[in-house]
Amino acid sequence: MKNFSQEVTHIVPLQQPEVEENLAAYQATREFYSEVEDRLEFQRHCEWYQITAENHRQELERMRGELNIFQWFRRR
Repeated sequence: MKNFSQEVTHIVPLQQPEVEENLAAYQATREFYSEVEDRLEFQRHCEWYQITAENHRQELERMRGELNIFQWFRRR
């Protein structure tokens, strides 16, 4: 069993410069990983958009080749 003096040494906070360095390192690490995640999400969105746009272009070309029955009802 630990005595009181041994337990107190584990409760004593770190020195102020150490705390600031640790917090700065944590913040820089967090910001880095947040930026990496944001860029990956943007890249996935761009890839999805390109695929969707290509599908829409192909669909438009198919539609242009089909018979347009609505022209029969329009008067010019």
